Amino acid sequence: MDQQAREAAPGSAARRVLTGAGAVTAGSMLANIAAYLLHLPASRWLGPEGYGAFAALLSAQLLVAVPSLALQAVVAREHVRGVPHDVLRALGRRVALLVAVVAALAVVPVSLLLDTPVWATAAALAPGPVLCLLAAEQGLLQGAERFRALGVVLALAGAGKVAPAVAVLAAGGGVGPALAAGAVGVGVAWLVAAQVTSGPRGDSAGVATRGNSVVGGPRENGAALTSPGVAAVLAAGQVQLVMMALTSIDLLLARALLDPEDAGRYALGAVAAKAAFWLPQAVGTVLYPRMADPVGHRGAVRSAVAVLLGIGAVVVIGAAVAAPLVPVVVGEDYRPVAGLLWAFAALGVTLSVLQAFLLATIASDRTVEAGIAWCGLVLTAVAVWLAPREVEGVLAAALVAVVLTTITAGWRALRSRVS
Repeated sequence: MDQQAREAAPGSAARRVLTGAGAVTAGSMLANIAAYLLHLPASRWLGPEGYGAFAALLSAQLLVAVPSLALQAVVAREHVRGVPHDVLRALGRRVALLVAVVAALAVVPVSLLLDTPVWATAAALAPGPVLCLLAAEQGLLQGAERFRALGVVLALAGAGKVAPAVAVLAAGGGVGPALAAGAVGVGVAWLVAAQVTSGPRGDSAGVATRGNSVVGGPRENGAALTSPGVAAVLAAGQVQLVMMALTSIDLLLARALLDPEDAGRYALGAVAAKAAFWLPQAVGTVLYPRMADPVGHRGAVRSAVAVLLGIGAVVVIGAAVAAPLVPVVVGEDYRPVAGLLWAFAALGVTLSVLQAFLLATIASDRTVEAGIAWCGLVLTAVAVWLAPREVEGVLAAALVAVVLTTITAGWRALRSRVS
């Protein structure tokens, strides 16, 4: 039975989806758990004021990482279409260079905005270019449907970023040295990922299939050398950018608007929001191909939202149950935020649903509808700015604004026809 027949066989696609989702979920969860565990020693060892700066810089780091998310999607797509590895790695290097320039220019403005040392801010933004190089390798693995290897690389990248930072914190290092150690760990993860990608199956070109027809294949003559370009990554990245901004804007503004103690407490509560947002990422990865199919588009969107809400309900309840442990685990200074942990989790759940709707717009080539999310970002910023200068006020304003944005985006995503 040839490759095409195997993929058309009943149950084969379902098994591949389940296996791939399991591998990617496992790798992503290990990476996310490592990232969240970083907050526990950091919050205890740095204290509320130092941890507030640390968490704000980690959020700024997420914004610099946005191009890597778009790059992985583009590399995976073009690999399926037959573009050679060296061409896609060259694209990764070009994007990494662009990110390096932007990050260097952003160091001083971000330092002034967050009121953090220039050295610590530079250390926080340094992983941006390396994450692009790593994303190119992850995209090659994803495009080749090497999901087990992708899961391993995702877990390795998470551990590589966290373990050195925790070691520095344990040795008494401050915010800047810990972030610098994490940047070095990301570089090591990239080198290992490159070796994994260049393994026994590294030279094979991926070919996507739907039913019995080939969706993509090797491009003719020199077409692969002229496409894709950086512009393709920038186009794909604007949706990722607004999504990352929405997951961070409340924390960044809390750092600027609240006193240092409350900003640190808000930062700890935001960990629950980040967990609820990031943990179910494999849902979108698995259902994205169905979203791109005009026949199954709406059903896939509804399925994604249903699964996300189910996972979200568990996360919110878990956050409420675990709330009394907050002062025990991270200290009495954070007791005031314990009772709000469920609301932070609800914010993360809402953001995960919004992301599913935005994925639907990418899948159906309607990225202009990301304008809804951009408007939601402005609404969130204004609402938080006008809210009372307290943890409860900032959280309530962010939650209401994100819920309104999600409802609007969902109405549009389920209403639009895909052709």
